[in-house]
Amino acid sequence: MAVPHFQDLPLADRDRKWDGNAAEKRGRKWAQAEDVPNAKYRDAHVWYDESKPENFSSYKLLIADVIAGKLTAVPRAVMAAGAVMDGSRGGINLPSVDIDRVKSHLAKYYRKMGDTPPWDRGGISHR
Repeated sequence: MAVPHFQDLPLADRDRKWDGNAAEKRGRKWAQAEDVPNAKYRDAHVWYDESKPENFSSYKLLIADVIAGKLTAVPRAVMAAGAVMDGSRGGINLPSVDIDRVKSHLAKYYRKMGDTPPWDRGGISHR
């Protein structure tokens, strides 16, 4: 399965800025995965290419950062991933079998934030 299990990570403050590059570096260090990705590193993402789990480039849709020593979902990261899944920035090329699972995973965080994912809002979809 290329969609990690839902981790129900704690949520950062909604107004916390998102810097994906910095979060990715902190995540590698926190997971002790500075040379090769591992399961802890995978938990910060919503999708990975299970045929190449040893490649950092296989991990997509980073939604978490390490805050006060804990892996934490960042609302702005969840919203960015949700927007990409709804077609923003050209969308993302994932196997069709994984798309509903990725959306379901993200939707759980949207609900936790008290929000609705973009694909459930009934507006114009980018897909």
